[in-house]
Amino acid sequence: MAILIAVLVFAVLAGVISLIGYRMYARPGRLYEQLSAQGTASLSGDPSEEKAVATVIEQVGGLLPLDPEDASVLQRDLVAAGFRSPNAVLTYLGLRTVGFVVLVLLAVVLRTSITSNPILQIVVPVAAAFAGWFGPSFILDQLIEARHNRIRRGLPDVLDLMVICVEAGLGLDQALQHVARELMEVFPDVSSEIEIVHLEIRGGKRRADALRSLAERTSEDELRKLVAVLIQADRFGTSIAESLRTHSDFMRVRRRQDAEERAAKIGVKLVFPIFFLILPSMLVCVAGPGMLQVFKYLFPLMRQFHPQ
Repeated sequence: MAILIAVLVFAVLAGVISLIGYRMYARPGRLYEQLSAQGTASLSGDPSEEKAVATVIEQVGGLLPLDPEDASVLQRDLVAAGFRSPNAVLTYLGLRTVGFVVLVLLAVVLRTSITSNPILQIVVPVAAAFAGWFGPSFILDQLIEARHNRIRRGLPDVLDLMVICVEAGLGLDQALQHVARELMEVFPDVSSEIEIVHLEIRGGKRRADALRSLAERTSEDELRKLVAVLIQADRFGTSIAESLRTHSDFMRVRRRQDAEERAAKIGVKLVFPIFFLILPSMLVCVAGPGMLQVFKYLFPLMRQFHPQ
C-alpha cells in the first residue's frame, strides 16, 4: 500500500511539473519558432505524432452519438473557454471517452491494492467512472470561469485605450484594431476577441452583428453590457468616447465593490478554519503543560484519599 501511494504521488508530481514546463517553456518556444522565419521543428516533438494522436482522439469522439442541440451548446462552451477549432467538440468527446475508459480500467486493476473491503472495491470503479466522465465538464467550467475573470479584469484598461484612440480621431473600427494590436500581450483574451470583431467587420459583417457575436461568443456579462453601450451609441449617434469613459468608470467602481464584498466575507469564511484548525492547536499549546502537571501531581494525590 505504501509503495502504491508513493507511485501515485510521484506520478502526480511528474504530471504537474511536466504541465508547468510545457505551459511556461515548451509552448512559448513552439510559438516563437512558428513565428520565426527559419521554420524549424517545434520543441515538443514530432508534429506528425501529435497530429496522429489528435486524429485518433477525434475519431473516438466521433463514435459517440450526440444530439445537434447538445453539440451546439458544447461548441458554445468550448468557444467561451477559448477553443475555436471546428474539431474541438470531437476532441473534447474523445478525451472524455478515453479518460473514462482509462480511469475505469485502472480502478478495476488496482482496486484490490487500494482496499480489501469488498464494498469499497465496487465503489472505487464507480467513482473512477464518474470522475472520468464528469471531470472534463468540471475542468471546462473552470476554464470558462477563469477566462471570464481575465476578460473582466482587462476590460477597464481596454476601454481607456479605446477612449484615447477615439478622442485622437480614429473611428471605432480603427480603434478596435489598434486596441487588439497593442494589448495582445497584456490581455490576450480580450484582444483576441476584439480582433475577431474587427476581422468580421472587415469581412463585410455589420458592426452591430459583429458586436452581438462577440457577446454571444464570450457569454460574459460585462462584455454584453459593453456591446449594448456600443450598439446604442452607434445607433443614436451619441459620443462613443463619452459612453466608453462612463462605462469604464462604472466597471472600475463595480470591481472595487466586488473587492470590498470579498473582503467583507473573509471574516465569516475564517470562522471554521479558526475553530477547527487554529483553536485546537492553541488549546494544546496553552493548556497542554497545565494538564500534564495536573495528571502528574493531582491524580496521585487523589489516590491517597481513598474512602476507608
